[in-house]
Amino acid sequence: MRVVITEDSVLLRAGIERLLADDDIHTVASTGDGADLLDLVTEHKPDLAVVDVRMPPTFTDEGLRAALAVREHYPGFPVLVLSQYVEERYAVELIGGGAAGVGYLLKERVADVAEFVDAVRRVAAGGTSIDPDVIAQLLGRRRDPLEQLTPREREVLTLMAEGHSNLAIAKTLRVSDGAVEKHIGNIFAKLTLEPTPDEHRRVRAVLTYLGHH
Repeated sequence: MRVVITEDSVLLRAGIERLLADDDIHTVASTGDGADLLDLVTEHKPDLAVVDVRMPPTFTDEGLRAALAVREHYPGFPVLVLSQYVEERYAVELIGGGAAGVGYLLKERVADVAEFVDAVRRVAAGGTSIDPDVIAQLLGRRRDPLEQLTPREREVLTLMAEGHSNLAIAKTLRVSDGAVEKHIGNIFAKLTLEPTPDEHRRVRAVLTYLGHH
């Protein structure tokens, strides 16, 4: 397995490279500048990019923007984003284009080597790894809200979490586009996801699903 790493801290970057190497995961390139990420992915064609959210020059969201640019250029390309703190809007924005091949972890998780390596391999394989603290802050610790969904609505939500479009869901379940839209509307209503100008209801529904699986 081959990865590229975008992390401005030389010490952390070297540490990640070392622990991944111990698990036969080869770092083919690394950089401290988010602007280099797309070029590195294009050049080396790795299986995954590990990216710090906050990068020079402003240390706000350069890393996240770089990760999103890569996924826009190479749809579905696996990215595992690391953040010092829980930043809800970044998690929501990251999986807005589909949860498949997406990871968002707090940097402290790197210290648990087995957990971190498992997340790396899972995301590279097209899975999802969202930090439990992120999910807890987004959703709060409450009873499983998915219990109220019908089996068909659960199927639709599962496919949404896998990054499928409404059209793809309709084809998979062999139902009409209108039926899918109705199921999604029911999901939003049952999960009390009201439309707002600042939130993406589809993403919040997927996060709810991920938080209870």
